[in-house]
Amino acid sequence: MPAVHRLLLEDALQDSPQTRSLLSVFEEDAGTLTDYTNQLLQSLQRVFGAQNEMSLATQQLSKQLLEYEKQNFALGKGDEEVISTLQNFSKVVDELNTLHTELAHQLADRMVFPMIQFREKDLTEISTLKDMFAIASNEHDASMAKYSRLPKRRENEKLKTDVVGEVAYSRRKQHQASMQYYCALNALQYRKRVAMLQPMLGYTQAQVNFFKKGMDMASKKMESFLSSVTSMNQSIQSQLDSEAEAMRQAQRELLSVEDSIYMPDQDAANPLINRNLVQKAGYLNIRNKTGLVTTTWDRLYFFTQGGNLMCQPRGAVAGGMVLDLDNSSVMGVDCEDRRYCFQITSPDGKMCITLQAESKKEYEEWICSLNNISRQIYLTDNPEAVAIRLNQTAIQAVTPITSFEKRHDTCAERAKPVAAEPSGVAPQDTPDSLEMITPGTPIQFDIMLPASEFLDQNRAGGGRRTNPFGESEDDCAVQSEDSLLHQMFVVRFLGSMAVRSHRSTEVIYEAMRQVLAARAIHNIFRTAESHLVVTSKSLQLIDPQTQVTRISFQLRDVVQFAAHQENRRLIGFVVQGPEISEEMEPSLSAYVFESNTEGEKICYTISLGKELIEAEKDPESLALLMKSMPLTSDGKFLVLESETVGAVQNGAEEGLESEA
Repeated sequence: MPAVHRLLLEDALQDSPQTRSLLSVFEEDAGTLTDYTNQLLQSLQRVFGAQNEMSLATQQLSKQLLEYEKQNFALGKGDEEVISTLQNFSKVVDELNTLHTELAHQLADRMVFPMIQFREKDLTEISTLKDMFAIASNEHDASMAKYSRLPKRRENEKLKTDVVGEVAYSRRKQHQASMQYYCALNALQYRKRVAMLQPMLGYTQAQVNFFKKGMDMASKKMESFLSSVTSMNQSIQSQLDSEAEAMRQAQRELLSVEDSIYMPDQDAANPLINRNLVQKAGYLNIRNKTGLVTTTWDRLYFFTQGGNLMCQPRGAVAGGMVLDLDNSSVMGVDCEDRRYCFQITSPDGKMCITLQAESKKEYEEWICSLNNISRQIYLTDNPEAVAIRLNQTAIQAVTPITSFEKRHDTCAERAKPVAAEPSGVAPQDTPDSLEMITPGTPIQFDIMLPASEFLDQNRAGGGRRTNPFGESEDDCAVQSEDSLLHQMFVVRFLGSMAVRSHRSTEVIYEAMRQVLAARAIHNIFRTAESHLVVTSKSLQLIDPQTQVTRISFQLRDVVQFAAHQENRRLIGFVVQGPEISEEMEPSLSAYVFESNTEGEKICYTISLGKELIEAEKDPESLALLMKSMPLTSDGKFLVLESETVGAVQNGAEEGLESEA
């Protein structure tokens, strides 16, 4: 006998769209079998009830048996043995074209009853299990929706325990219902063969037993045929018994696991996160806007395919593309008191989707996987090896911390040598790298000044007490009035770190690389916008909401600045702190920002401010510079319009390249 298609019980718990699609094929097959069974049963009942029309009934029955071969079963047509057997039965029916009333009782017991029993027992069981599976699936979806709405703040442990228990109960109920449904559908593939053969076997035996006359010359041939059909029927029944026992054993093994597998976020305490994934699949909640301020969350199956994020609803044959992940940005977000939410933004910023993972492990792995894909690692020959190598390289390159309070703990480790990175990545222990940045230098991701730099600014101010929340508005106004240059840019602070040299712009590029690598390792993607104000006196970083100066540097202390050569929106500058004593060298710190505009414009503005500082020493140079640049109507500030910046852009770039 050929192999029979069946559903895998191991896939019942996952309940993926692929399993649902395969299940729909089995359901379509069962529906087709039900239709055919009803038609065949009508033919059998007509043979039993219509004695006066027996000839016509047997002719229709013969035709109906031949229709089995033409049935378009979703799992393929019937096997050849059953088809050939039914064809032989059709010939027998044609030969036995007449019936007698004494045959009615035998036909009722051997022909009609088995088919009615198959329809009322097996097919009705399939329909009942289908309804139970649908109810269990809906209850599981409702419990998962309730679990997804658990508040992030003011978390109620009792409520959380009840909801988690409800999810586990509904998931177990769905698991049991699905496995029973799968077992019934698998068994139906065998039972339908028996159901097709057994009625005709009883019909033919009844005809042979009733009609003695004229059967002598064909009795041996008929008995041999019936014997082969009986053997085949017994073989199918034995296969069904063994398959049913195997499915019962598999069902017991699958149900013997701990209840923790039914609970979401069961690895919250010690999640084993794989940060080297280049493909990911699973259920996520996606936020959809239904109005100006209203949103809904839908639970869909997401998976990555190459550089694309795909989505596949239940019942769909294939998934559809949601977003191109190349060069996209992924970061965790706080969203409507929901946990484990993250956001994917396209490179142009025009498309942004918010997703919610089921657990912390899934949340971390989705972010790492999407970030690996956004870097186009999947295009390499061995994506997983490249992802592992890049993560190991980034870990060896930096030792990031989020607070400068641990600076002294890491100073003792600076003298330790760093292992060489894999081939294809610039080593961090080369003389140039060591000369620029000491390995193990901590990285600051917030805007709070380290203790050393805070003391340096206090010393530079002559012991003047500084407002810890920023300079006052009056001070800002005085600085603006005394400055010829006043230009504002929207930036986001990415990080800062101590450096050892400022002779080349390579130190800024190295600082950018280490800051971005550290943020990628620790999944720090959230940044706040600030206003970078460039004047001829200072650089000020101002909070756009409170207008408080969060940090300020004298422009003369900015000893190096440059924009990234590939990513034009990245800009960094090196600030020199005052000398603590004659024996100690001044401290150097590199600051890295991301701007909404091109970094070259900020570099040009800083360069212009430094030129104003030098020109103030010579009145004639200052007058020539003011003549070459347009001023505001009150004559206080230089006007830097887009045309002006474009006209002098080439000169500024040449100056930066020569400086580098």
